[in-house]
Amino acid sequence: MIKAISILGSTGSIGIQTLEVARTFGIQVLALSANSNVDLMEKQIREFRPVLVSMSDEHAAIILHARIADLYPKVTVMTGMEGNEAVAKISGAEMVVAAMVGVAGLKPVIDAIMAGKDIALANKETLVAGGSIVIPLAKKMDVVIYPVDSEHSAIWQCLSGKSEEDNDINRIFLTASGGPFIGKKESDLVNVTVKQALSHPTWKMGGKISIDSATMMNKGLEVIEAHWLFDISESQIEVVVHPQSIVHSMVEFCDGSVLAQMGFPDMRLPIQIALMKKKRVRGEYKPFNPFVANNLTFEQPDIKTFRCLELAYEASRIGGSMPVVLNSANERAVELFFKGKIGFMDISRHVEKTMNEHFKTNFTKQINYQIIQELDSWARSFNDV
Repeated sequence: MIKAISILGSTGSIGIQTLEVARTFGIQVLALSANSNVDLMEKQIREFRPVLVSMSDEHAAIILHARIADLYPKVTVMTGMEGNEAVAKISGAEMVVAAMVGVAGLKPVIDAIMAGKDIALANKETLVAGGSIVIPLAKKMDVVIYPVDSEHSAIWQCLSGKSEEDNDINRIFLTASGGPFIGKKESDLVNVTVKQALSHPTWKMGGKISIDSATMMNKGLEVIEAHWLFDISESQIEVVVHPQSIVHSMVEFCDGSVLAQMGFPDMRLPIQIALMKKKRVRGEYKPFNPFVANNLTFEQPDIKTFRCLELAYEASRIGGSMPVVLNSANERAVELFFKGKIGFMDISRHVEKTMNEHFKTNFTKQINYQIIQELDSWARSFNDV
C-alpha cells in the first residue's frame, strides 16, 4: 500500500471519494488542488493537513489563505498552473490522483510523470487529447498509469496477469448505463433541461461528466481512453448499454471466453484498487449479491439519437489532432448548454461542425503539447454563439 498521495481536483466527486479511501486506510495526503470551492477545501485542510494546496481561481486562493494562515501557517497556498504543477510534483507523494475535469488536467499529469510519480487517472481527457504524448512518456519514465474510471478499472482487472506480449484480446465490451435518457429518441429530447440532463439514474458525478453521460460522449471519450490504456484498436471496443451498472466491463479473448468484473456501483472501489496498486484489501463497501442483481440486460447503443458516441469513434479512427478537437469542442458545447445558449441536441451538432471544419482547415497527424493548446483554443472559439 502506498503511504502518501497528492490529488489534482480534490473537491470534485472523485477527489472527495479518494479522500474517503485515504481516510479509511490512513494514507497521507500531501497536496490538494481545486478550482474555486473555498469552503470544501478549508474542510479538507482541517482534516488531512496537507503541506500544499492550490486553487485555480486566484481570488479563491486569496480568500483561502486569509482563512487558514493563522491556524495552519505551514500550509502553502498557490494558484493557477504553477500551483497545479507544484501539487503534481510534490516531494514524498508516491502517486498523483488526476481528477481534474477537462483538458486542463493534461499538463499536471505530464508534470507528475516527469517527476516520476505513478498516476491514478480519473481524467479521461488526458488520454483523449494527449494519449500520444502521455503513454510514451510514462513508458520512458517507468511510470504506471492506474485507471480509476470504473469501466477501465474493470478491464484492467480482467486483464490482470496477462503478459504484454500476449496478443489474445478479441474484443473489449465497454458497458454504459445509457444515462437519464435511455430509450428516448431525438424528438423526445428537443426541450431537455439542464436539470433533467444532470439526473443520472446510477452514478453521482460532477456536472460536466453528467452531461457527457446523458449525450453518451462520456462513453465515446472512454473508447478513446481504452484505446490508449490497453493498446487496442477502437474497432475492437464495443459499447454495450447495461442500465443496471452491475457489469462494469468485459473482455473477450481469442478463444471465445469472456471475463467480466461485477459489483454494485461504488467509485470508491476502483479508486481503492488503484491506490493499492491492484492489491486486494478489505474495504467498506456493499457486498455483491447475485440474488438482488438478478435481472441484467444488455443492448446496443442508439448512435442515431446519441450522435456523440459515433463522433468519438470517428475521431479515434481519424487520429492525429481530431480527438483533441472533439474533446475541446464538446467541453465548449457543454458550457453553452449550461448557459442556456444551445439545446441538448445541439451539443452533438456543435461538435460535428467543429470536427468537419478542423478536418478541412488545420488537421494534423503530428501532436505535441503546444499544438494541443492551440487546437484547444481554436475549437473553443470556432462556431461559438
